Amino acid sequence: MKLPAKLFTSYVVLVAASTVALVLATDRALRGRLMREASAEVTRETAYLARAVGTLRGSDLDSLVHQLGRATGHRLTVITRGGVVVADSDFPVDQLPTLENHAARPEFREALAGRTGTDLRRSVSTGRWELKVAMPIEGGAVRVSTPLPQVDAVVADAQNAVLLGGLLALAVGVVLALGFAREVARPLLRLREAAQSIARGERPVIDVRGRDEVGDLSRALSALEENLTRRMGELERERSEMTALVASMVEGVIALDGSGTVTTLNPAARRLLHLAPGGPPPPALELFRQRPAREALERALRGAPAAELQVELEDRTAMLSADPLPGGGAVLVLHDITGLKRLETVRRDFVANVSHELKTPLTVIRGYAETLAGDPLPDAERREFVAKVLANARRMQQLVDDLLDLSRIESGAWSPAPERLALAPLLHDVWSGLAPRAAAAHLVFTARVPADTILFADPQGARQVLVNVLDNSVRYTPDGGSITVTASPAAGGLRIEIADTGIGIPGEHLPRIFERFYRVDPARSRELGGTGLGLSIVKHLVEAHGGRVEAESRLGTGTTIRLFFPEARRA
Repeated sequence: MKLPAKLFTSYVVLVAASTVALVLATDRALRGRLMREASAEVTRETAYLARAVGTLRGSDLDSLVHQLGRATGHRLTVITRGGVVVADSDFPVDQLPTLENHAARPEFREALAGRTGTDLRRSVSTGRWELKVAMPIEGGAVRVSTPLPQVDAVVADAQNAVLLGGLLALAVGVVLALGFAREVARPLLRLREAAQSIARGERPVIDVRGRDEVGDLSRALSALEENLTRRMGELERERSEMTALVASMVEGVIALDGSGTVTTLNPAARRLLHLAPGGPPPPALELFRQRPAREALERALRGAPAAELQVELEDRTAMLSADPLPGGGAVLVLHDITGLKRLETVRRDFVANVSHELKTPLTVIRGYAETLAGDPLPDAERREFVAKVLANARRMQQLVDDLLDLSRIESGAWSPAPERLALAPLLHDVWSGLAPRAAAAHLVFTARVPADTILFADPQGARQVLVNVLDNSVRYTPDGGSITVTASPAAGGLRIEIADTGIGIPGEHLPRIFERFYRVDPARSRELGGTGLGLSIVKHLVEAHGGRVEAESRLGTGTTIRLFFPEARRA
């Protein structure tokens, strides 16, 4: 039932109950007063009858009783002390013997005891409700009985009048209650609509102008709505920030509820687990194939944190940590350590390569030095041994210098200071240091570089790049070969190509030639004096300028190194 109907029903029930209570109260009060008046009147008549009867007996007594009964309209009865009816205004003399003994009647019992007796009951003789009053007389008692139709009629008239007034009051109350219920319920219904709007997440319209309790409630609801809106906004911002933070994390994050259902799976976790973006996540226990990972997940769901463990995820390696959530569930974090493992492998390889590269010349130097420290040698042989020692020392020095250069570039301790350089003179200067070796091998050098070509680069860095690339070309180009340098404008910068007709590089090795210490033919590279760091230094120097380096080669045909340096604003 709605509020207006409840209020209306309450008011109608209240008016109806008041009317009924008024009718009952009227009935009781009026009936009591009329009964008292009737009792007083009957008592007077009974006293008169007692005096009039006196010592009359027989036909005189019966005649008097009937005469007085007709005059008063009441029933008059005279009994003996034994309870035998000797006269009754409602019965002839010949029927008196048929009447039952009246000694046990309450009013006669009191009268025979010497007191005035009164009783209200349905008469056994006449079947009517009668008020009975009895008084003692000599040798018995007399009684006057009067029916109460007059009392009932007066009471009924009064009840009808009160009932009619109550019905009129009820009709007026219904109209007033209907209007009052609507008036009282209207602001409450508006508050209900406002509360429903708040529950739906909508902005409600709340009238706060009232000065009564409903107005206070409206203002409280308005304040509540403002607080909820502000708090929901803060929660939404925090949720968005948290969602963005989790989505941007490089670690994979997986959140599970108490039942083990995946509720959060950020993009990094999807990439590590090779799951489609935006697709439904699989069951938690199907995320990992390794049994230790599944056991760690189950322990976390049971409320026990799991120690970090390494898991293999197809082509990736990750560290998995699983921790329970306070409200049930668990959160799993996958930290991709593939790069770290690769770096560790590179570090081990680097240490092994450096150790190997240093060990070879050190062994040579030690061997020749021990020979020189021993028995005297002929001058020619001694000079040869000294030359070998010096050559290997220079090789060690070159290796150390290249390692220092590479370390300085990779650590960020060196940064280019680009300036405008004329490429043709720089190239001529670099080639002049390599020309003797090239001439000894009968190599043909061609520079197709316009005189006005400008390279925007760090002078020392650009020189080292050209030296390393041209040194490799001279080193790996057979006698009678050629080396050609071409410079041309490219989108946003300058492209330099250094092509030779050397031995070339197999295709499977080409992607790795810019790695440190990587050699296609390690034995030949060491024989020719290479450290395996030249192209790695080239790559880092060019990329430090914001450029890029590429290699193209065919085995037995030659190799082309392409260098791209950006123009001034990009560099």
